[in-house]
Amino acid sequence: MDKLPINNAQLDTLVLEWMDEIRQFILKEIKNPLTIKTKSNARDLVTNLDRTVEQMYIAKIKQLNPAARILSEEGFGDEVNNLDGPVWIIDPIDGTMNFVKQHDEYASMLAYFYDGEAQGAWIMDVVKNEVVHGGPTQGVRLNKATMEEPTENKLDQSIISFSGTHLLYDHYQYQNIARMALGYRVYGSAGISFIRLLKGQCGGFTSVLKPWDFAAGLVLCRSLGLQVETLDGQPLDMLSSNVILASQKQVMADIKMLTNTSSNL
Repeated sequence: MDKLPINNAQLDTLVLEWMDEIRQFILKEIKNPLTIKTKSNARDLVTNLDRTVEQMYIAKIKQLNPAARILSEEGFGDEVNNLDGPVWIIDPIDGTMNFVKQHDEYASMLAYFYDGEAQGAWIMDVVKNEVVHGGPTQGVRLNKATMEEPTENKLDQSIISFSGTHLLYDHYQYQNIARMALGYRVYGSAGISFIRLLKGQCGGFTSVLKPWDFAAGLVLCRSLGLQVETLDGQPLDMLSSNVILASQKQVMADIKMLTNTSSNL
């Protein structure tokens, strides 16, 4: 059987239970010494808890549906090269630098697709005990409260969230966008940035993101009426890195006009 034995509403309740359990586990284990290693560079960290939490999620998903395939950041999932059938995308701890150095501003994210169609997504701010969750058919909630699409603002009325490294080196005209925005922030976690966007605390978020960084945010943003596109004009690929721009509609239009105009100068 490749389909889930429960519907999306029941799945949402179940995943919230998983996340509550995992939150308690993280907050308990973070008090102990962490094993910290680097991946692609000295700023790309992974800890023993990243790996353990990923394995916990995978065990729960496989118990629910052994046929599910899992694309996961730390490599304990499956080799996934298409979205046929049931596919989960997992980021166990997003914002590991924040997790290690601040014990704050980090998230845990899951997204579920069936035959390429979004079914549900979950982003948990672990420290604040906030979970934004839902999907195209269920709407979006912050914990138990129904969320509404944030009030529209223009770019010059909005705070924009960026990737710090790409902003520093002015990749993708980020400094130009930052100058035209009301203000800018670097949160160090895609999950936290998506939560701020979904809550209307910022008008847009842009970064170079891998599937586990943006899958849940994409599902929740589009389910709430926000837009998610690529900033560099490339087709959005759910299984590879993309230059993601997620934002309110007017902010999207302003940024696209700004970057298109600048590229033609």
